[in-house]
Amino acid sequence: MNRRGILTILGLMIICVFVVVLRLMVGSNGFGFSENPVVMQFRFNRIAVGGVVGASLGLAGTLLQSLLRNPLAAPDLMGLSAGAGFAVTLATWMSGVALGAGMASVPAMIGAIAVLSFVWILSQRRGLIDPVSMILIGVIVSVILGAATMLVASMMPDKQYAISRWMMGVLREDIELSIVWISTLVLLIIGSWSILSSSAFDAMALSEDEARSVGVRVGYIRIGQLLGAGILTAMSIVLAGPIGFVGLVSPHIVRVLAGPTHRVLVIGSTLCGFSLVIGADTFVRLVATDAGRIPIGVVTSLIGGPVFLFLLLNQRRRN
Repeated sequence: MNRRGILTILGLMIICVFVVVLRLMVGSNGFGFSENPVVMQFRFNRIAVGGVVGASLGLAGTLLQSLLRNPLAAPDLMGLSAGAGFAVTLATWMSGVALGAGMASVPAMIGAIAVLSFVWILSQRRGLIDPVSMILIGVIVSVILGAATMLVASMMPDKQYAISRWMMGVLREDIELSIVWISTLVLLIIGSWSILSSSAFDAMALSEDEARSVGVRVGYIRIGQLLGAGILTAMSIVLAGPIGFVGLVSPHIVRVLAGPTHRVLVIGSTLCGFSLVIGADTFVRLVATDAGRIPIGVVTSLIGGPVFLFLLLNQRRRN
């Protein structure tokens, strides 16, 4: 890791500490640390959930962009978030009861991986991935599954409002601490594998033939990236619903700051996603409306949407 990468990682770590302290000081009763231990525990819990969600989305975005060799790939744009959300909503309707985080994780994972595989297969032309087709197919699949999710939600009138709000991205406050610890462990395992495989990611960014010539097991790495991105996206959906553009923006911020080396991208995107979600949660706690708190997904989409448009136009100019 070069000096530029080290400075980027250190800078992002400092930002992570800053947003955590800021979030601990922001509450409904004003600005400052609370003397009530229950209130502080509540804030710690939201930081833990938001941190896992943001870090998972940031890392998932890096894995997808490496897997598909497409800088516009992200869990929400490729349909993973929509697939996981639809699967959880469908499972809720079929079971007739609201699913806890543990029970929701299985359908969420199946939905995310199934949609990514579907988009990947449809995007191939003569054995090669067409980046533009992939984005279009991913967006179309996301729209279709979003509509299907709302259709299923309409058949559950007692849960329709909760599901509609959850689909806009909100940190769940009923998550058991054990689920958060398990999610953190899964994130650490996938993150550690990604760091160890970062040199293989760099080789695969050139071409598959060159990667194989230096001993990279391309098939194994692809399966790992596919499963890793699907699992991380499913975890984030279970913990907070679909939160848009974090997986897209985080790798690009790190790429601008430190370059395309994947070791820095993996670590930096994880830290960047962590900061973005906790920062967004801090913002929504500061800004109250008559209808309640703004969903976090709305804040990240307002930031990420223009960034995505800029990246899309920039890639079109290059082509």
